[in-house]
Order: sequence, then structure tokens, then C-alpha cells
Amino acid sequence: MIKPIKNLFTPQQVQALRNLIAQGEFEDGKNTAGWHAQNVKTNLQWLGNEPITHELHQALAHILTANSEFTSLTYPKKMMPFIVSKSTNHGGYGNHIDDAIMHNEELVRTDISCTIFLSDPDDYQGGELVMTLGGIEMEYKLQAGDAIVYPSTTLHRVNPVTSGERLVALTWIESLVSDASQREILFDLDSARKAIMQQSGKSNEFDLITKSHSNLLRRWAVT
Repeated sequence: MIKPIKNLFTPQQVQALRNLIAQGEFEDGKNTAGWHAQNVKTNLQWLGNEPITHELHQALAHILTANSEFTSLTYPKKMMPFIVSKSTNHGGYGNHIDDAIMHNEELVRTDISCTIFLSDPDDYQGGELVMTLGGIEMEYKLQAGDAIVYPSTTLHRVNPVTSGERLVALTWIESLVSDASQREILFDLDSARKAIMQQSGKSNEFDLITKSHSNLLRRWAVT
């Protein structure tokens, strides 16, 4: 499923991240593009020294994995180091599919992609993240501090930025539950039981849904 997560980062946290990013520099994004993406990748990619890069990655990962909605959507097993992308001067990223396997200290199967928006939408024109699903295009241009998660199997692009600057952080997740439809069922059950708890407290209905959620997760998770 494609799911925006609103207000994942506070304005203060976004500014702190941008301050860290300002201490690095950007290179041509083609330098890290696969052979099939060389002709459509026209963004810039961030480079920082080791301490700054480590601090940035730790800050992003800590906030993501501490967010209950993110963990309920993804059931993260492994996560790739974050990439910071800047698009300006008609830069963007044409239609592409994210690599199925990525390399970190170990191989990571990319089940889920995550984009974190670090620029306000009013700061740039264009730059929409466009998903193609079932032949239908869906555009996303979220507020700074929002994130969106989506299956890495999704064909997507970033429209050219015609003015201003679009800054995002990206990562890819290998999930304990590799099947996207199974993750959606688990997310729906988790959302339902949280709503029941909020409205009625711990009830028999809450216990039954929690039982089903736990047993399905036990069946589907691969550790």
C-alpha cells in the first residue's frame, strides 16, 4: 500500500537535519544510478564526511523506527543507509523501479521505499513524486516533515523541479513480511484494534483482533 505519514518530523527536527546536510556537498546523482537509470536521473546526491553522515543517518533512523505508524506499515528487518537527494534547475528522476537488491554491509531486499520530505511544497515548483499503479498516476507533494512509504515494486518518478529546490531523504526497507498484501492486512488489523482501544478500551473485540493480528504476523514473518 502507498501511505503518507504526516508530521513524522517536527519543524525543529527538519531544521536540524537541514543544518547537518548544509555541512556536506552534492554530486551528480548519475554517479550512483544503475545502468537502466542513467538516462533518467538528473538529481543531485549528498556527500558528507563520516561523522556528519553517521549523525544524519542515526537521527533519521531513530525517528523513523520510533514511529508506531511506520513500524506498523513496514515491520522493518533491515534498512539501507539514507540517501539525501536535491532536485533543482529542472532536475528530477524519470520513471523507474528501485533495485530489487541493494548492498550495504549485507544484502538488503527492497520491499518498501520511503521518501521523507525536507522542503516545504511552496519552496519549489514541480517535483511531484508520481506513482503509477494499475495504469493510474497518483501525485504526492507533501509538507516538510512528512514521509511516504510505498512498495518498491511501484513504477514511480519525480517530476522536474522548474523553480526552487526539492530536498528529500530516502531509504529502502527489507520487511519481516515480504508480501505487500499481507502487510496491508496486518496494518488494517492494527489500525482497527487501536481505534477500538481508543473508543472502548480493552474489550473482547480488541482481544480477538489482537489475537488474529499476532497469529498472522507469526505465520507470515520471516526472521
